[in-house]
Formats: sequence, structure tokens, C-alpha cells
Amino acid sequence: MSDENQTFQESELIEIIENQLEDGNPIKVKETLMRLMMTGTSRDDAIAMMACAVSIEIFDVMKNGQEFNLKRYNEHLERLPDLGFMEGE
Repeated sequence: MSDENQTFQESELIEIIENQLEDGNPIKVKETLMRLMMTGTSRDDAIAMMACAVSIEIFDVMKNGQEFNLKRYNEHLERLPDLGFMEGE
């Protein structure tokens, strides 16, 4: 996968998070952003972490034909920043 395609995908995930924040749905997204920022995480880093959490659900929908699992998504958000997505960076 080229860097250009990866950046485009990352920007789409970030857009999803921004839209969820704007809509206030699910509420856990806003709660997670506030919690992460209160512990010293920058807004950009918090959004990137949350984009990783939503990517798990999108991947499952696309690859396995599963429905979006809001409960699991909320659980992943709750585990941030310790979910382990950012370890290789």
C-alpha cells in the first residue's frame, strides 16, 4: 500500500471521528476525547487513537461482513490509550 493511500485512509478515519464528535453520537467518543486530553494527550493524538479504535470495527464490517459493533467500539475507546495501536510508531 502506498503512503498516499494510507494517508487517505487515515484522513477518512479521522473524518469519521470528527463527525461523531460533531454529532455527539456515540457519546463515548466525546467522553474519550475529553478523558485523553485531561491526561495530557494532544487533541490530534487522541483523535488518531480513536481513529484506530473505529478502524477495528470498519475492518470487521468490510472483511467479515459483520455489523458495526457499537459495544465493542465503546470498549476499545475505553481502553485508550492502552489499546496498543501506537506501539510501532
